[in-house]
Amino acid sequence: MSAALLLDGGLALLVVAVALRSIAVGPAFAAVVGFVAFGLLLALAWVRLAAVDVALTEAAIGSGVTGAVLIAAAARLRPTEAGSAAERPGPGLRAATAALSVLVSLALAGLVLFPADPAPSLAPDAGAHLAALGVGNPVTAVLLAYRAMDTLLEKVVLLLALLGVWSLAQDTAWGGLPRPQCPSRAEGSLVLLARLLPPVGILVGVYVLWVGAVAPGGAFQGGAILAAMWILAMIAGLLDPPATGRRWVRRAVTVGPAVFMVVGVAGFALPGGFLSYPEGLAKPLIIAVEVVLTLSIAVILGLLVAGPPERKSP
Repeated sequence: MSAALLLDGGLALLVVAVALRSIAVGPAFAAVVGFVAFGLLLALAWVRLAAVDVALTEAAIGSGVTGAVLIAAAARLRPTEAGSAAERPGPGLRAATAALSVLVSLALAGLVLFPADPAPSLAPDAGAHLAALGVGNPVTAVLLAYRAMDTLLEKVVLLLALLGVWSLAQDTAWGGLPRPQCPSRAEGSLVLLARLLPPVGILVGVYVLWVGAVAPGGAFQGGAILAAMWILAMIAGLLDPPATGRRWVRRAVTVGPAVFMVVGVAGFALPGGFLSYPEGLAKPLIIAVEVVLTLSIAVILGLLVAGPPERKSP
């Protein structure tokens, strides 16, 4: 038995163990910590499967930003976490949920252990047209060209999610400031990290965005890294969340989907139709769309963690 097989087997068992622990643990905060660890382990699993793009997205979005949102939610719900016994699911519902989970797990295991032969794949067709798009990363080609409509709708859904969070604000606080993530402190390891990491993180985020045209990376990964640096500064108390009614905030969260839509509508003037790229201009347009998407994604993710407005803007 090779060392790689032992590593993969141990990683698979650890993923399952952490998932079960996250489900079975009682306090919400402990469950969220388990969820974050589960996401990081999944990122390692995707790396072992040579899906680096998916690993970056899982680590940044699935574990990082989502984990921060869940931690904030758990902190807000802590006073009501005890609850009454009547509010908790009964034995019947728990048994049905467990049975359904087992059935889904068995179905997924069957798909993995007994795949179709030959396995259906559009990878050869996608790779054959990379030269026409001018990008070397097939994942970027799929997201921004072959299935650009799905990517556009994902960005719209992200924007709608932010509007849903803002809608939780009271009428008197609409357009105001979210509550501070942490009281301002002048010292401490968190503050030190919030001062040292953002310059490096910004460079890494820009690099991940730029390299996404030819290698694993792109707008979602780069935007998530930039958002993480912003969130770190807010949690450390070095920055206050911006007022949701400020013009630059509204423009930043909408510029990505808006530019993407404009590029898509401009495709009607070409034979290809909506979201098609003119010959020779595909790569510049894809990079331009990814740049503005990165900005919108970073701002939206940071504002999602900041939460709804709770106080008036000064």
